[in-house]
Amino acid sequence: QVQLVESGGGLVQAGDSLRLSCAASGLTFSRSAMGWFRQAPGREREFVAAISSGSIVTRYADSVKGRFTISRLNARNTVYLQMNSLRPEDTAVYYCAPGRSTDAYRDEYEYDYWGQGTQVTVSS
Repeated sequence: QVQLVESGGGLVQAGDSLRLSCAASGLTFSRSAMGWFRQAPGREREFVAAISSGSIVTRYADSVKGRFTISRLNARNTVYLQMNSLRPEDTAVYYCAPGRSTDAYRDEYEYDYWGQGTQVTVSS
């Protein structure tokens, strides 16, 4: 059974930084791309960032490019999202998900399982 546990969210001010972590189990982590998505109140879930299984390829939503960095540590079955220069519009529940392949796709339909998410709130 695949389990994903996101952590690291919180309430911060605009301009601050947070690092999210996602610990995965029940899957061959090193063979799966990993993605981060987010969902703000009243909005659909949207792509944030993805990383290929071997960390060769990373992709970002335009809205976070240059501010967020995705990384992974396969030895710990963990993927991270370093978020810098946070803005109020980054406020959302953030989810990690394993991909169906090794490639870092943007489309959420390329991802199979979802954790409970971690809340990020950025005040102005």
